[in-house]
Amino acid sequence: MRAMYYEAFEAKPDIRVLPDPVPTPGGVVIKVEATGLCRSDWHGWMGHDPDIKLPHVPGHELAGTVAAVGKAVTRFREGERVTVPFVSGCGHCGECRSGNQQVCEEQFQPGFTHWGSFAEYVAIDHADQNLVHLPEAIDYATAASLGCRFATSFRAVVDQARVTGGEWVAVHGCGGVGLSAIMIAAALGANPIAIDISPEKLDFARKMGAVAAINAREVADVAEAVREITGGGAHASVDALGSPVTCFNSIKNLRRRGRHVQVGLMLADHATPQIPMAQVIGHELEIYGSHGMQAWRYDAMLAMIESGKLSPQKLIGRHIGLEEAVPALMAMDRATELGISVITRF
Repeated sequence: MRAMYYEAFEAKPDIRVLPDPVPTPGGVVIKVEATGLCRSDWHGWMGHDPDIKLPHVPGHELAGTVAAVGKAVTRFREGERVTVPFVSGCGHCGECRSGNQQVCEEQFQPGFTHWGSFAEYVAIDHADQNLVHLPEAIDYATAASLGCRFATSFRAVVDQARVTGGEWVAVHGCGGVGLSAIMIAAALGANPIAIDISPEKLDFARKMGAVAAINAREVADVAEAVREITGGGAHASVDALGSPVTCFNSIKNLRRRGRHVQVGLMLADHATPQIPMAQVIGHELEIYGSHGMQAWRYDAMLAMIESGKLSPQKLIGRHIGLEEAVPALMAMDRATELGISVITRF
């Protein structure tokens, strides 16, 4: 198979021909039809994730068809259209048994714990517990864009933040995660506020459903600007970027008993951000993480997509080839493009 491959962190990846994967007894091999390019892949390439063992093939947002099936798999057959959460569970630990595969004690993640989907084929273990049947109405590129950013945002907004109609929702960072969160919050009848430093991204966020936009470079205090717009602070707030500044502002801009959800990764030098803990205590704020979404929860999200309430395809900026993905991956920390890039040519 052709795949993107690197032997050292921060070294330019190559496109190589590598051996095709084979399924484990409980796993499948998926022929990748589309795979999203995500900032998490950049973090992995930089060496920020301890799970990655070199040499490595990145990629964790994927959709395709089942190409080979292990002998113990019962729910999936060759040729079926599928996608998979980027966090997959073992199926037997306490968290998996309680339905919380997204925090499985023995979780695995394509593109991190094993070779990923920037390739023609990718292996997924514990297929019966982790694969998701893909409706015919949803194309592969759209399905691939769900795997990390959109599904994680869906869980963050719907399950963790418990957003309801009429609430104010502040979203810090208007990349793929932030734009997804804005679209989902708007679909629930909430009032999303987009916060970013890019006028172009803020304009795009308005098109995705934001009712207000704040350019963080143009205000003295982001949290105060949110409080002014909302009349007291956001009911829920999402840090969709992952930096000490956006994390702090997301908590600081909450009204009393508000809910903060951390989605943007806080790694390396950003792993221990400052938190306004006196406000957390005095205002009884809630702080949550959001780490992927379980396969069994995809049905609700897919139903909203099929009904037209959610349109994740609007977040796709461009379709690229595997070779084009190399410079795109290396430049993700300074990328200014609107929308998600999806690899659809291998």
